[in-house]
Amino acid sequence: MNIEIKHLKAILAIRDAGSVARAALQLNMTQSALSHQIRQMKETFGVDIFVKNAKPVRLSAEGQRIVDSARRILLEIERLKNEIIELKDGQTGRLYIAIECHACFEWLFPALNAFRASYSEVDIDIKPGLAFRAMDALRAEELDVVITADPENMDGIVFEELFSYEACFVASVNNRLANKDYIEADDFSDQTVITYPVPKQRLDLFNQLLIPAGIEPLDIRQVELTAVILLLVGANKGVSVLPDWVIKSSPVSAQITVKQIGPQKLYRKLYAAIRSADIDKPYMQRFLSLCRSGELTAKPR
Repeated sequence: MNIEIKHLKAILAIRDAGSVARAALQLNMTQSALSHQIRQMKETFGVDIFVKNAKPVRLSAEGQRIVDSARRILLEIERLKNEIIELKDGQTGRLYIAIECHACFEWLFPALNAFRASYSEVDIDIKPGLAFRAMDALRAEELDVVITADPENMDGIVFEELFSYEACFVASVNNRLANKDYIEADDFSDQTVITYPVPKQRLDLFNQLLIPAGIEPLDIRQVELTAVILLLVGANKGVSVLPDWVIKSSPVSAQITVKQIGPQKLYRKLYAAIRSADIDKPYMQRFLSLCRSGELTAKPR
């Protein structure tokens, strides 16, 4: 016979109550039913759990060992029940994130710092290695959120809009384009474009402007850090296109000018891709709210 939780509770009840009769009342069962459980455990263990004929009831050495373990086991079971309830209610859980937008770190980290203050028990991690197959990883539950500018029609996945942003042209004040009212695709044909190290098809400048126009820049230089991009642009080593929140939250030199792209400006939207089953969890709603709100130190326009 397997040991059941009810058996452990029965031993503890008898130990604490001092008699089978009082323990049966506490457990809301008959004295004979409780005695039957004790006999079953005796047969299972092959030892007496209680000292024979002792009044009040006393545990044998073997019984005391069972009680010590029973307290730990029942406490762990109670903790597990509470954790499952919290998971079900969305009070705790996991937030594994992949980012298809390299510059998103500028506002995401402040959002996550604010998030931890409300949901310290949620396991948070950034998974850069999954960014190139992010949607497949999201469906496979390797990820919980994908930050992207490219929503898709996918079963079981919701794309929650976060905010709109302007893609802005930045160049040295000494660059020939510095005096233009706005920048067009043709203007890039003799320019070195400084970008983040991601495929150009995923960059706003290319997928929204240059590729549709059939224009290639003179050269492409990839740089990891925003500060270095701005340093090179200020030195007139190339031009770049950055989200407005990056420019807003970064120290921009007086040697840099910021221009709009196109006569109507170039706007994009960012989304959080989330499994439909997770969207209503309180911690997920809190995360989305922070990503959209003015609590961020790098608030998007």
